[in-house]
Amino acid sequence: MTGDAELRVDFVNGPVAHRLRFGGGRGQDLPKAMGLRAGKTPVVVDATAGLGRDAFLLASLGAQVTLIERSAEMHALLEDGIARASAEGGDFRDIVERMTLLHGDAKDLLPTLEGDAILIDPMHPPRKNSALVKRELRQVREIVGTDEDAADLMRVALAHARQRVVLKWPAKADPIAGIRACSHQILGKSTRYDVFMVG
Repeated sequence: MTGDAELRVDFVNGPVAHRLRFGGGRGQDLPKAMGLRAGKTPVVVDATAGLGRDAFLLASLGAQVTLIERSAEMHALLEDGIARASAEGGDFRDIVERMTLLHGDAKDLLPTLEGDAILIDPMHPPRKNSALVKRELRQVREIVGTDEDAADLMRVALAHARQRVVLKWPAKADPIAGIRACSHQILGKSTRYDVFMVG
């Protein structure tokens, strides 16, 4: 890393902890997209775990979440972050106990998992105004690269989710080519969730 603070997965401090305390619960866009509503808590697979923040949020709302990460380096960072959150005890330990971390390619692992809702958040192509891309995201991209096989992963997910697949995608980006139209969208300021109902 060139002059940047070392990348780490931190569920106990910073933006993740803030979102945990003040985030707005199941009313947030992601839980809504994933189908978490009163009385319904789907079993979630986060097929592209990255820094684990979305998985942690969903686990904080009661979901059992399986995280899949194919980069060995990212997987090690996630393992470390989960261990530190567990050592913190209290709510943090309770939340990460609902998170199961797997190392491997989601295209291979999804057919072996029982997930009601599958979240796919591929590394997006770099934006033109890449100065705006946060340092942390640049660091993640340096580790995992760009997900050239996002369409293949979507197809596997659509074939194996029990209820829905959710694609987290830049709000203004074109849909992924070669994938059927989504059932509905939840639009945020910079991010949208394309929801594909299955089954």
